[in-house]
Amino acid sequence: MSIASAWEVAIKVSLNKLDLDGGAEVFLSKILEHNIDLLGVEGNYVKAVEKLQLIHRDPFDRLLVATALTEDLPIITVDENIQKYEVSWVW
Repeated sequence: MSIASAWEVAIKVSLNKLDLDGGAEVFLSKILEHNIDLLGVEGNYVKAVEKLQLIHRDPFDRLLVATALTEDLPIITVDENIQKYEVSWVW
C-alpha cells in the first residue's frame, strides 16, 4: 500500500471529510497489524506521474495510479476516473 493512501486519510480526517476513530494512527497500525507492505514515494513513481494522461486531476490518485503501474499492483477503488487508466483495480 502506498504511503499516499495514509497521507490522504490524515488530510481527510483533519478536514472532517472522513470519520475514522483514531485517524491516521489507527489506519497505519492496522496496515502493520496485517503485515501489509507500505510503499514510500519513490522517484520512479514521480516520473511515472509525469507520463500519465490527465484523466484524473487529484494528485494523490495520480500518484497511486503511477505507483500501481510501476509496481504492477492493483488499486482498491470505486473511483471511475482511476478505472479509466490501464491499471488493474478491485472493488
